[in-house]
Amino acid sequence: MTRFRLDLGYRGTDFHGWAKQPGLRTVQTAVESGLERITGTEVATVVAGRTDAGVHARRQVVHIDLSDAAIEKLIGQSNRSAEVALLSRLRGVLAAGEFHDIVVHAVAEVSEDFDARFSALWRSYQYRLADHRSFIDPLLTQVTPRHKGELDVEAMAEAASEVQGLHDFLPFCKPREGATTIRTLHELRVVRDQDAVITIDLRADAFCHHM
Repeated sequence: MTRFRLDLGYRGTDFHGWAKQPGLRTVQTAVESGLERITGTEVATVVAGRTDAGVHARRQVVHIDLSDAAIEKLIGQSNRSAEVALLSRLRGVLAAGEFHDIVVHAVAEVSEDFDARFSALWRSYQYRLADHRSFIDPLLTQVTPRHKGELDVEAMAEAASEVQGLHDFLPFCKPREGATTIRTLHELRVVRDQDAVITIDLRADAFCHHM
């Protein structure tokens, strides 16, 4: 088996999250369906972090394992490398079907000890908020909810500083049996950009379920 790393981006608006759910449109279902079409076999994906319904991703990392037979079918009669063939064909099958809201940024062959979930050093999220001071780019209105009135960014930043570091984030999560809610929040930054839109950037070793 040969392991590959896939870097994906997707618009989460019309997806019910990453993880497969019967009868629902999910990113994992889309990617695994595309992989099966181009390799002729079922391919399981392992993801760095499962996103919830409606959440977008700029650089989601996934790893897959392909057999020699799957790679041979993938390459076909071309003289392309497995990486190039996988990138080109997966892009094509996603764009041509109903999953045009997923893009494959890059594909790389990796060692068998690489794990998209456990090799990740951190994950990051960004939230955008607007208030009466903000100008929202029309192309970004779907990802920038507006709050009536004015938000106090200094107070938000001060509160954010209190939760940085190593903490038990149980009040911020939907706990799962047997799973820890202790996380290290490396960064939680609250600023206004040039259009006075408030951006909240978070970076942590990992995030809890629905955190």
